[in-house]
Amino acid sequence: MYMTHIVCALFHHTVQTITITTFFTVMTIGVPSIFVNDDEQPVKQIPDIKFVVPEGEGHDDLGGLFRTTNDKEEINDNLLNLFIDDNDHVQVHKLISQVKKNGIRPFTDVRLLDLMNRLSIDPNGLFILSEIGVRKMVSVSEFKTAAKAAGCCEFLNLVLSSSLTIPDWQSFITEIKKMYVSLKDAKGGKNAQYIPQLARVNPNYWGISICTIDGQRFSIGDTEIPFCIQSCSKALNYAINVAEMGPNEVHKYLGKEPSGVGFNQIGLDKNNLPHNPMINPGAISCVSTIKKGKDFSLADKFDYVTNEYKRMAGGEFIGFSNATFLSEKSEADRNFAIGYYLKEHGVFPQNTNLHETLDLYFQLCSVEATADSASVIAATLANGGVCPMTNDPCITADAVRNTLSLMFSCGMYDYSGEWSFEVGLPAKSGVAGSIFIVVPEVMGICVWSPPLDELGNSYRGILFAKKLIEKFSFHQFDCVQGGVQKLDPRRKIRHETKEMQISNMLSAASGNDMVLLTRYHETGVDFNLADYDNRTALHLSVCSGHLDIVRFLTDKGKVNINCLDRWNSTPLDDAYKYEVHDIIRFLEKRGAKKGETLLLAATVQY
Repeated sequence: MYMTHIVCALFHHTVQTITITTFFTVMTIGVPSIFVNDDEQPVKQIPDIKFVVPEGEGHDDLGGLFRTTNDKEEINDNLLNLFIDDNDHVQVHKLISQVKKNGIRPFTDVRLLDLMNRLSIDPNGLFILSEIGVRKMVSVSEFKTAAKAAGCCEFLNLVLSSSLTIPDWQSFITEIKKMYVSLKDAKGGKNAQYIPQLARVNPNYWGISICTIDGQRFSIGDTEIPFCIQSCSKALNYAINVAEMGPNEVHKYLGKEPSGVGFNQIGLDKNNLPHNPMINPGAISCVSTIKKGKDFSLADKFDYVTNEYKRMAGGEFIGFSNATFLSEKSEADRNFAIGYYLKEHGVFPQNTNLHETLDLYFQLCSVEATADSASVIAATLANGGVCPMTNDPCITADAVRNTLSLMFSCGMYDYSGEWSFEVGLPAKSGVAGSIFIVVPEVMGICVWSPPLDELGNSYRGILFAKKLIEKFSFHQFDCVQGGVQKLDPRRKIRHETKEMQISNMLSAASGNDMVLLTRYHETGVDFNLADYDNRTALHLSVCSGHLDIVRFLTDKGKVNINCLDRWNSTPLDDAYKYEVHDIIRFLEKRGAKKGETLLLAATVQY
């Protein structure tokens, strides 16, 4: 996992606040050759992000805020060679295409922004502009110098070698696309009716966004439309509180147990405390402890919490719907009744202003996110509280552990037990139709579809989660089910025998798996290795007609272009046999021969 050095403000440092706003204008057009970028989202203005850094520390660019440059780090030559032409120039469009193919958004990911700017790469990643606006080529040395200065060599090595959380990103998102399409026309449930603004939202909205702990991103559907996070705020408020005050202090005012009753029921546990922070009584009590004992006004508390939300979202979209706030407040008799009940039983901290507490509770429920930005929040929880996009340590690891435990047992209203049994992942749903799903140490997911089932959870969201677990081994207890055949997208190259390596390499060449071959190349595997018939990866890629693989093996893999199998056939013989004319032309241009020609020459020489 890519982890950079964290620049933190220690308590004894003098700190200063800086605000950075970055703008991009991007045209979405196709990228040739190795990748079709069909999941790219239109890039919008990135909102202001406030970071606190020690005075005197370097922060000349956004990418340097949470990491330091390793001057000894270099781009791996084997990887960079994949994108170098015959004139020793970096083919920037191919390199950027490979970055996107592996799930990284180079023009919004702060880890690569500095490199993009230093090289003046156009927003579509097709070419580099000179100072006078003319296209230019960049040499290998220029690229290496820029990458080193930008401090992104280590990250680029991981990206280009497909060594991120999900190595075969394209295969993974292909399955996610299938799930999305299969549920697009699913009919069931209806929008929340008790808040007029939620009732009016288009019920056909449907989106899925994913962010891994390495910052691999995928979004499909209605993922840029703001929605109110509603009860998803309960999990975040609890995490923020525990990170600041510690669990012992927070749990003086609320419990940890599933309630067994409705989320808005009036009642307390055996200790005269709300059962947990994921239902209304516990969430209201949790809000009452925000900045407890500090001289913070209601406005200050709102700014504090929403700024923490923004940090967890990596500075991506966080908004506010005043209309929803006013609507929710006007329909809040039940929540006021809960508040007075809690006050009567002495649940709140001393001198708590009930009306301000409820106002803050309604306001935080009315905070807006998009599925795209919410997936980063979920990924921050999956990554132990460190935002994967900025490496900002937003929430302590202990607070994340406690939060995920309660999301697992209590996060899905009256469906929580069934969810834990069937899906087996920490999650929190909201009545606006969103579900934040956390796959610990892997990824965060946000699904959004406004129609709710009878228990108040997104109808499509529940169906998606079930399909996800049917396909992938993400259930927390899949590890103990040896007989269950599921895909594990996290699986990487492990210790292989020579025979396994040859088998996997030949399968990759035949199956057009550039990802695996690239990873083998980065680790120095000999592509001339052959099976028992003396057939090599080049033989099989020719037979399957994969010109890109043939080019890779000959130009980058340095294979013997005239290798003979047990029948004395060369790759060129196979190309003629299967009539792959583009490969015939390619091989002959590079001096390939037929087997009989080689044998005849050897005989004459003898």
